[in-house]
Amino acid sequence: MGRRHKVTFPGGSGARLAGILEVPAKGPQRATALFAHCFTCGKDVLAASRIARRLAELGYAVLRFDFTGLGNSEGDFADTNFSSNVADLLAAAEFLRREQRPPELLLGHSLGGAAVLAAAGAIPEARAIATIAAPADAEHVTRQFADSVDTILREGQAEVQLGGRPFVIRKQFLDDLQRRRSGHIRNLDRPLLIYHSPLDNMVSVDEAAEIYNRAMHPKSFISLDDADHLLTRQKDADYIADTLAAWVGRYLPQRGTTE
Repeated sequence: MGRRHKVTFPGGSGARLAGILEVPAKGPQRATALFAHCFTCGKDVLAASRIARRLAELGYAVLRFDFTGLGNSEGDFADTNFSSNVADLLAAAEFLRREQRPPELLLGHSLGGAAVLAAAGAIPEARAIATIAAPADAEHVTRQFADSVDTILREGQAEVQLGGRPFVIRKQFLDDLQRRRSGHIRNLDRPLLIYHSPLDNMVSVDEAAEIYNRAMHPKSFISLDDADHLLTRQKDADYIADTLAAWVGRYLPQRGTTE
């Protein structure tokens, strides 16, 4: 097991964000990773906590945090959008620069995967990027509340059920998605590893194919076989952490070197 530290830092909007920094309990730290959780989830969702803990056991420090308005972080979720998530990721990267080591690996689950793809261009220290069950475009998330989109556009907002919990989605959230420009995946200029299950019933594996086709080499794909979208089984989280540690090691400098 690694050592766990509760941390807080200012997010992209200035709200205090709550995070957990997992660090190796012993031995040298191989690298630092920044983890972005799935839409309306949080830092303590099973996928985030299990993958982070396993990576810490393998020698990686991992910061996972709650986006603005979620979990233990300050702010109102209804005022957030995809761009604010990206801004929170950049704030988390800045926190790591100050307090630990700059993030050398970016890892995102579901919409968090789309967020790390969008944020990567502004985090030059990141040597590699990995996505898990991520959509190619952030707009994909509107399928989770498709029946409410017309209401949101007409009335300015609507309460929707996401993961069995009520959330208010405002028109500004949809407007922000419409303003997002494509092209960032092709311009990553970093190694990319894509995880996806062919049985994912929330984000189709076709989205993984789209990310792969847009990205330039080096790029890799690993099938999660019969895993569910939220990675509720321990063995699926461990498999991701184990294969990710092996893959990213190829792109990290040896300890004590610069290349």
